[in-house]
Amino acid sequence: HVQLVESGGGLVQAGGSLRLSCAASGSIFSINTCEWYRQAPGKQRELVATITTAGSTNYADSVKGRFTISRDNTKNTVYLQMNSLQAEDTAVYYCAAEIRTTPYRRNHYWGQGTQVTVSS
Repeated sequence: HVQLVESGGGLVQAGGSLRLSCAASGSIFSINTCEWYRQAPGKQRELVATITTAGSTNYADSVKGRFTISRDNTKNTVYLQMNSLQAEDTAVYYCAAEIRTTPYRRNHYWGQGTQVTVSS
């Protein structure tokens, strides 16, 4: 059984910063690519950032230069540092990861989401 648990969301003023964390626990053999998504009210879920096992990163154009994804493989944790937050960044943020529970079994797991609200 694998769980992803996000933390670090909250209310922040425009221009402020937040750091989200996503900790994986359970029967984990290895963690591959990790992702952060977000979903604003009335909008589709969108991919915000990805990080591979090797540390290669990709970002949505809307967050480039403001958000940084990172991971600590020793802690099975992925982070999303969000700077210069804007009202448009208000959303529920979800982490996701491809996780192997054995060398031969892998699945895509989701966290429960954490609310980020940016007041203007």
